[in-house]
Amino acid sequence: MSALSGLARRMWHQLEPIHAVLYFSPQAFEEAATLGYDVESRWPSYFAYRTAPLGRAGSRLATATYYSFSPRMIGEHVPAAWEVATPERVLQARLTAVDRTYRHLLGDKVAGPDVAEAAELARRAAESVAVAGRPLAAANLDLPWPDEPHLVLWQAATVLREHRGDGHLAALLAAGLDGCEALVSFAAIGAAPAANFAGRGWSEQEWDAARERLAARGLVDLDGQATERGRELRDQVERMTDGLAAEPWRLLGEERAERLARLAGPFLGAVFEAGLLPMTSTLGIATVKAPD
Repeated sequence: MSALSGLARRMWHQLEPIHAVLYFSPQAFEEAATLGYDVESRWPSYFAYRTAPLGRAGSRLATATYYSFSPRMIGEHVPAAWEVATPERVLQARLTAVDRTYRHLLGDKVAGPDVAEAAELARRAAESVAVAGRPLAAANLDLPWPDEPHLVLWQAATVLREHRGDGHLAALLAAGLDGCEALVSFAAIGAAPAANFAGRGWSEQEWDAARERLAARGLVDLDGQATERGRELRDQVERMTDGLAAEPWRLLGEERAERLARLAGPFLGAVFEAGLLPMTSTLGIATVKAPD
């Protein structure tokens, strides 16, 4: 791994949890319920919040941008989400949700000078991303920037994580992995238990069929564990993902990127301390605070 790719991966680990609170915080569910979404499951608000920058997206566009979710599951939520609330109302609600979440977690610290500096650095990185082939990054970058620094930090983190995510889908396509195979192969290397991916909507039969296709390519063994070839392919996917995500960090520079990581530390720590995120992430990153 090159130094620049390593920096891209470290910054992803720093910023992903800052973004992801939108899909897990009580305040985000409260805002979604106010709009009229069913919050017994997290998926109605997840698809509404994450898809809203694309406008009144249909199920095919959502399937193309999410990739590893079952198209059948996506079809249950999109475009039905826009019958509950317009994308414009959802976008306002998600900013309100993030604002309430971070004020709850950090109190007066959300208005400090460190947050303003972090927001400026993160925005600079976000505004430097190339958007060709990056629909979710481009859609979020097209949105107006909020006025308050902690919301700017969140929105910049969102642009950067969607930029990385869009690139990750390109890497999966290059590796010849379809949506279900991407998850099966990821579980096969032990990145997360297979049960953690049940929320992506694939049936047991679809999961088994994907595993059989991977076995036919020599990527998993009879027990569904990754072979050496399977691990090499997943390493290739991650290397390409890191490489495709590296450009904003090259432009920002290592020193300023590391400064951003330090300044964003209180946000990251507050998310971990609150236990908002799952203990084992399906992204393969740590979501619990490391011991001191």
